[in-house]
Amino acid sequence: MVDPTSDHNENISEDEAPSCSTCGEPILNSPNHRVITWIEDEKIQTAHFCDERCRMDWDSK
Repeated sequence: MVDPTSDHNENISEDEAPSCSTCGEPILNSPNHRVITWIEDEKIQTAHFCDERCRMDWDSK
């Protein structure tokens, strides 16, 4: 089942997939995919992560 709130469908290609902000790997069909959002300079920013470990590594930078 595809999450209807997600822009990342199950059949997304590697070229269209977001890259992990920590390791740079494309994120394809991963149930461990994490996204954080924030506002900076009046613009919405996002960071995608392969899993919780990459997200935590990004936090520590």
